Amino acid sequence: MGEVRWLSEPEMSAWRAYIVATLRLRQRLHRELAAAHRVSLTDYEVLVCLEMAPDGRMRMSELATVIASTKSRLSHQIARMEAAGLARRAPDPDDKRGVVAELTPGGAALLEAAAPTHVEGVRAHLIDLLTPEEQAVLATVFSRVAEHLDDLGG
Repeated sequence: MGEVRWLSEPEMSAWRAYIVATLRLRQRLHRELAAAHRVSLTDYEVLVCLEMAPDGRMRMSELATVIASTKSRLSHQIARMEAAGLARRAPDPDDKRGVVAELTPGGAALLEAAAPTHVEGVRAHLIDLLTPEEQAVLATVFSRVAEHLDDLGG
């Protein structure tokens, strides 16, 4: 396995700042959505993905990948969202063995109502704290990380 390349102080500082800030940012965005619209951040993220997908539907396996969830966890999440009238599952019209998640009118209405709250939170707690140059660097860095992880298969 070789010798471990331990993190230097600056590397550890960058790593810890990232971990703590992203966790706290997600918690804050979740609290704001839950308080104003009674929707979790994870459900909101599913609604966004479905709204952006062609015909408001996406294969469950693809959706799980996009939101970084397991198929099992997503299945439970979609079941809760079905019970709330936000999404539904249906046979994949292109592959009868597959299942798609679909955005319902109720899910679309909730997304429309909650989007301004979410965008205001993202702006207040991240975007407006950065210069345009820092925003560009952030986009470049995390695009590179995402591409690397995609290349690894996950």
